Amino acid sequence: MDNLIPLILLACVAQVLNSQVQLNPRTITLLRGDTARLICSTAEPWQVMVWILNGGSVLTISAQYGILSNNPNVNAINCSTNQLSSWEFTLNRVQRSYQGQVTCDLQNIQRQTADLFVQERGNVAITGGNVTVLKGEEILFQCLAVGWYPVPSLTWLVNGREVDQSQYNISTEGPVDVDGLYNLTSNLSVQAAESSHVECLASVSALPTPQASSVRLTVVAEVGVENVCADCAVLMAVTASVSAVLLLLLLSICIVLCYIRRRRAKSSLPEAIRIDESKSGRSSVAEETGGEVNLGYTTEGHSDAGRSDLIVTGETHSQMNSFSAHKIPDVVSSSNFSLTTRESTAPTDHCGDGSKTVRRMTTV
Repeated sequence: MDNLIPLILLACVAQVLNSQVQLNPRTITLLRGDTARLICSTAEPWQVMVWILNGGSVLTISAQYGILSNNPNVNAINCSTNQLSSWEFTLNRVQRSYQGQVTCDLQNIQRQTADLFVQERGNVAITGGNVTVLKGEEILFQCLAVGWYPVPSLTWLVNGREVDQSQYNISTEGPVDVDGLYNLTSNLSVQAAESSHVECLASVSALPTPQASSVRLTVVAEVGVENVCADCAVLMAVTASVSAVLLLLLLSICIVLCYIRRRRAKSSLPEAIRIDESKSGRSSVAEETGGEVNLGYTTEGHSDAGRSDLIVTGETHSQMNSFSAHKIPDVVSSSNFSLTTRESTAPTDHCGDGSKTVRRMTTV
């Protein structure tokens, strides 16, 4: 046992001394279309570095002149230090055909090889979409994962919890074409106990996060008992709020209309009183006395207009009719005035406070 430890140490030292060229990483896994990066380093002086992909040279670097070949899909960057000479090799937009070995060959010194794996990300989908069922029913979900390489891992989640593998099955088909892609089909059986969020996840090692597809399982019984009650409560609250606003608006309109109506009534009352007084003042005496309108009455300022002459000419004689009007008040106090009987035809003179207008006619 004591002799074994020194032998192990010597083997390690020999391996270190023999590793004159270092290549990192030694294994790289990418998705199709990604960029592969590898660094080749050495402490030994060198003249030519050749990068080889699956046995074919893709890039040549001279220690004196730098990159000698020109390939649009590959590139190299000098990242040397004082202790090590290092170059970073870049392989852009990797394809499935690139999968294999990448070799850094320091001619006349040593070569190191790394393994490159290129994976394919496909599609995943749960067929049928969202589902609504009665409580207690058995429902079957089917998930399809199409166009993957290699065969992806597939899992089911219900409300964020992973489903036990005994509750679903997986069938694999492939490779289905020249690219060697695989298709998967998985069926999950669930008993509808409550509304749930169902997910199907598919993934390969190069994929940062799984590809997912999800659907909604709605249980009708749960909706009728719980969700409907919650919706009714919200609806009632909204209805009450809207009703309160409408009632307040209606009350405000009624108050404004009443105020406007009262203002109009107050403004029209004095005018109505004045009209009634004027009407009663004009007709009171005439109604009491039974008098009629005096067409011969004129105001004091128009005395000349109250006289008219009428001249009639003929062959033998001429006549002149002259009418004159004497002004008397039209309104007579009922206390000082007595009416004569309508049957009397004789002219009667009245003495008192008032007088009447008498028309005279003179014939010449």
